[in-house]
Amino acid sequence: MSVKEFADSAKGFTKSPLGIIALFIVLVYGFASFVVGFGEAHLKEHIASLVYFMVLFPVLVFLGFLWLVAKHHKKLYGPADFKDESNFLKTQLSSAVSLAAAISKQSGGDGDINQNQLDEIVELVSKTTQKLSNEKWKNRILWVDDRPENNVHERQAFEDQGLHFKLALSTDEAVETLKNEKFAAIISDMGRKEGPQEGYLLLDRLRNSGNSTPFVIYAGSNLPEHKRMARERGALGSTNRAQELFQLVMNAVQNGS
Repeated sequence: MSVKEFADSAKGFTKSPLGIIALFIVLVYGFASFVVGFGEAHLKEHIASLVYFMVLFPVLVFLGFLWLVAKHHKKLYGPADFKDESNFLKTQLSSAVSLAAAISKQSGGDGDINQNQLDEIVELVSKTTQKLSNEKWKNRILWVDDRPENNVHERQAFEDQGLHFKLALSTDEAVETLKNEKFAAIISDMGRKEGPQEGYLLLDRLRNSGNSTPFVIYAGSNLPEHKRMARERGALGSTNRAQELFQLVMNAVQNGS
């Protein structure tokens, strides 16, 4: 390999953290080999140390690489590694389809979605650029609902953006979960088997205990007075529209990241 070819290859390596690590390893090992091969006459007293270094260095690098992969894998890629527009478009399209399915189910499942709703979904999802956090809890949402099967499409829209869910079926279960785990946001229905206003009761218990996790109520009502009441109690908002839920929660997650 010519010097120019090596320089071109080295330039390509510098575009990502993984490449920089690889380039560093090659250079260090290359210099060590050079010293052992050509400096033996002048380094007789230290030649054994250099040989030990050449033997142990790959092992140390391998162990360090395992640690990086296990603990900081998201930092091993450069900006260029995320410029796959086809994957980005697939993600956004999948979220849009899931939101459309949720809206269709709310309207009776007959697939009747008007043009305004479609335009709103496309505009909303196209503006969503979720950046996942290295802190796992910032990518997780707690959804409190005694009928989680009713929200499959909504959850899928969020999961397409890389978020994950923990489900709770009751107020008590949610409170216990929050004692040990953190979440970027909480979604709650309103009426459950425990009572008709469990969404408010859960919100009040959390705020009274000092828990300030962003809270959104996803219930059957979209009345202005219910939205106002939810905000007065400390929630981000209240809605029965899938697209509004998506916007409220994604904004909360992004602002929290």
